[in-house]
Amino acid sequence: MSPVQSAVSRAALDIPTYSPSGNECALFETAWVRQLPLLLKGPTGCGKTRFVSHMAAKLGLPLSTVSCHDDLAAADLTGRYLLKGGDTVWVDGPLTRAVRNGGVCYLDEIVEARKDVAVVLHPLTDDRRMLPLERTGELLEAPSSFMLIVSYNPGYQNLLKSLKPSTRQRFVAIEFDFLPRSAEISVVSQESGLLESQVAPLVNLAHRLRALKGHDLEEGVSTRLLVYCASLIDAGMPVKDAVRAAMIEPLTDEPDVRAALLEVAGSLIA
Repeated sequence: MSPVQSAVSRAALDIPTYSPSGNECALFETAWVRQLPLLLKGPTGCGKTRFVSHMAAKLGLPLSTVSCHDDLAAADLTGRYLLKGGDTVWVDGPLTRAVRNGGVCYLDEIVEARKDVAVVLHPLTDDRRMLPLERTGELLEAPSSFMLIVSYNPGYQNLLKSLKPSTRQRFVAIEFDFLPRSAEISVVSQESGLLESQVAPLVNLAHRLRALKGHDLEEGVSTRLLVYCASLIDAGMPVKDAVRAAMIEPLTDEPDVRAALLEVAGSLIA
């Protein structure tokens, strides 16, 4: 095998596995080529972050991921002055580093961040592709190798935490959902090492519990939780214990709801 072939093989091994459910991979590549920002929306644990990791690795792009939260401000993304050895020096934030150096900057659950974050992103999401740094007086122009991606879960949106239409319309959007049953069984089996025949009842239970979303549950069982559950079983944990730990307890703290979910699980899992 030539050095080039060896390098390609190693790169292929480093690419996180991902099972497409539509044309999202082609859309990502086209958005990348055309320098368009991307918005991913879908339920928790359905594969949005894995998709970004897969595509960034596939295209050979450095990836900077920021998990947004209530206290995340624009300065956390752009940077700030810090004291170092008695001197005050400017330190770039993850967004500024990505704009300077190129690559993908992924802001996960963007609606959780403070409102001033959206203001900073606006100049990067139109034809200007600029990042103004008021504190340093710089105006950074994003290179062609820079791509901005944000994600959120529409199921958690409310009047206080939502993306304005004017912000959403700055992005090309891809809607994600859980995989079809057969594809999800295959993915969970590959990720956990558990046989597909053993994974199938877990996926059936997940589908049953997802149907309760909006009634007794705020959110259904994610594919991520399914992988956790299957991994516990593959490691030797009894099925009922694994199901309770990975598919029931994370969903609710309400004793009555938990008891009902355990009853449903008992009817589907031997």
